Amino acid sequence: MAVSLRCFCTWTLLVLVMVLSVNAAEEKDELKSRYDDEWNEHAVEDPEEVAAMVDESTRNSTERRKLGFFSCVTGNPIDDCWRCDPRWRLHRKRLANCGIGFGRNAVGGRDGRYYVVNNPGDDDPVSPRPGTLRHAVIQDQPLWIVFKRDMVITLKQELIMNSFKTIDARGASVHIANGACITIQFVTNVIIHGLHIHDCRSTGNAMVRSSPGHYGWRTMADGDGISIFGASHVWIDHNSLSNCADGLIDAIMGSTAITISNNHFTHHNEVMLLGHSDSYTRDKQMQVTIAYNHFGEGLIQRMPRCRHGYFHVVNNDYTHWEMYAIGGSADPTINSQGNRFLAPANAFAKEVTKRVGTAAGVWRHWNWRSEGDLLLNGAYFTLSGAGAAASYARASSLGAKSSSMVGVITSNAGALVCRGGRRC
Repeated sequence: MAVSLRCFCTWTLLVLVMVLSVNAAEEKDELKSRYDDEWNEHAVEDPEEVAAMVDESTRNSTERRKLGFFSCVTGNPIDDCWRCDPRWRLHRKRLANCGIGFGRNAVGGRDGRYYVVNNPGDDDPVSPRPGTLRHAVIQDQPLWIVFKRDMVITLKQELIMNSFKTIDARGASVHIANGACITIQFVTNVIIHGLHIHDCRSTGNAMVRSSPGHYGWRTMADGDGISIFGASHVWIDHNSLSNCADGLIDAIMGSTAITISNNHFTHHNEVMLLGHSDSYTRDKQMQVTIAYNHFGEGLIQRMPRCRHGYFHVVNNDYTHWEMYAIGGSADPTINSQGNRFLAPANAFAKEVTKRVGTAAGVWRHWNWRSEGDLLLNGAYFTLSGAGAAASYARASSLGAKSSSMVGVITSNAGALVCRGGRRC
C-alpha cells in the first residue's frame, strides 16, 4: 500500500510539473506574441507617433545607465550605452545621454520634436522645401532629425546648421556626397550620427539660408566633410568619411567642447585639422576628444594636426598613414593614450608624430606624451615636454582602455547598419 501511494504521489507530481511546464510555455508564447504585437504597433514610419514614449525613455536613461542597463560590455562605453537595445528605434534620444569626452554635454535635439526627412533634394538653398535635410537643420527650435528611407543627398551649397540639432541616420543608409557638405558655424549643441560623407566639393559665391529669418552671401567653402567654425558642444559619432576636397573634419576659430568618436576615415590626404592658424591664439581654449576611431586605408596625414589647444587622442586604431599620424604646431598639448599605431612599410614614415615647421629647441618644451600606446611594425612616438600627469589635466577627458582592446572597441567604427527590431 505504501509503495502504491508513493507511486501515485510521484505520478501526480510528474503530471503537475508537466502541466506547469505547458502553462509556462503557453504563457511565454503569449508574452512573445504580445511583445511582437506591441513592436508591430509601434514600428511606424513616422517616429512622431512614439514621441511621448521616447521622451519618457530619455528622461529615465541616465538612471538606467547607472544600473548598466542594456550593457553590451564591449569596452566601448558609447556603444554599450545604447546599442544592445533591440528597440533602439523607439528610444532614439537615449543616444544623447551616451556622449563621452569633451563633447559629452552636447544634447543636440534631445529636447525637441522629431523631424522626418523624406526628400533628398536640395533645389533651393535660400528657400528649402519642407521635408528636406536643409529645411530641417536651419530651424530655430531643437529637432531630432531622422530619415524615412535610404537616400543620397547632393547639396548645392554648404548645409549650414542651427543650434540644438541631431542628425540621426540610424535605420537608413544616408550619403552626403558629390556636392557641398556640413558647416557647423557659431552654433552650439550639435550631434551628427550615422552618415556616409564623401566626395565633398568646394562650393560658394552664393546665397544660403542659415535660419528661418536669415540668409546671406557665402564665399567659397573649402570642401570639408564637416567644418566646425567657432562652435561648441559638438559630437561627431559613427560616421564614415572619405575623399573630400579639403579636410574630412576641421575645427577652427575658437571651437571647443568637441568629441569625434567611432568614425571610420579612409582615402584622404589631410584628414583632420584642429586649430585655425599659428597666430590665432583664441584656439588655446580648444579641447577635443578623439576616441574609438579607425584611421583606415588610403590616409596620408593629419590624424589630427593640432594647434594651441588640448587634445585627448584615446583608444583609436591607426592602420594606415603615408607621412605621419599625429602632428601639430603652436604648442598644442597632446595626450595620446591606449592607441594602436601600425606603421607603414616605408622606413622613412615610421614616426607617429610630426612637429610642423618648428625647430627642436622650441618643440621640446611642448607637452606631447604617449601612455599605453601599442607601437607596431617599427612605429615610434617622439615625446616632449613634461612627463607629469598634472601637465595633461586639461587634455584628459575619459579613462583610456588597454591598447589590447582597441581592435574590439573600434571594430564597428563608421556608419552602422541598423534595422528596427534588432540590435544595432
